[in-house]
Amino acid sequence: MQPTSCHAAFAASRRHFLTAAVGSFLAGSVRAQPHQRTAVVDWAMFETLLALDVTPVAATELVQFRKIAVEPTVPSQVADLGLRGSPNFEMLRLSNPDLIVSSHWFSWIQDRLQQIAPVASYAVYEPGRPPYAPAEQITMTLGEKLGRTAQARSYIDAASLEIARASRRLAERTPRPVFLINLGDARHFRAFGYDSMFGDVLQRLGLRNAWAKRTSYAAAAPVPLEALAEVPEAWIVIISPVPPDAQSTLRDSPLWKALPAVREERVVVLPSINPFGALPAARRFARLLTGALAGAGGGVD
Repeated sequence: MQPTSCHAAFAASRRHFLTAAVGSFLAGSVRAQPHQRTAVVDWAMFETLLALDVTPVAATELVQFRKIAVEPTVPSQVADLGLRGSPNFEMLRLSNPDLIVSSHWFSWIQDRLQQIAPVASYAVYEPGRPPYAPAEQITMTLGEKLGRTAQARSYIDAASLEIARASRRLAERTPRPVFLINLGDARHFRAFGYDSMFGDVLQRLGLRNAWAKRTSYAAAAPVPLEALAEVPEAWIVIISPVPPDAQSTLRDSPLWKALPAVREERVVVLPSINPFGALPAARRFARLLTGALAGAGGGVD
């Protein structure tokens, strides 16, 4: 082979090697840091991302999330996409996500979301299915998808440990059944059943849900207030927010005052918790409920 031919062959070979090496490096970088710009339209998915130390570029109803879900803390750089029921697609497009995390609640806008970026959709809540285990699975799936596998495993373990500790704390007591409710007005409430996150965690804490009737997607509403008298020995746990008019009316309500739980001071009010949340909501509920019942002598016959 002529020297010039040898040089050309060597150069071509070197270019091929460098191209392959650079390609391999870039592929490795993509695998190590997938989806750098994640947007989210569902609150259960939003709190899961935050729990995995993923800061989305955009999410829905941030002001309300901070008031209702409270945890985890929302970083200031997250852009607000407006209402969950009608997200701002222009703002979503401007946020330039490379992945949109959604849920089955948003299947009606799935096509529009996919026009902006690939969509990963998951279902924590389905009728008749306790949601805690699906929330664990989704946490792990998102962790793997976003390069946060270790964080996902750690968070799942921490949630399980926190609930186990709360369960042991309550196991020292003889438990009464518990109504888990949210007040709509002074005469009606929403009852959370076994297929709600609150109901699922309640069972994991070793307590019995006083609401044994059917629910629709985790809750039954509106239910007349007098239904709370059907299990007279139960505790009533009210999950905030409580409408101001309901709060003032209940103080003077003969019906409310006649309930055995009210007469015997077996009513506690918890701070606001995301009623359709994932593991962060489950942990917050377990912590607040255990503290409230323990502090009030809750669960003791």
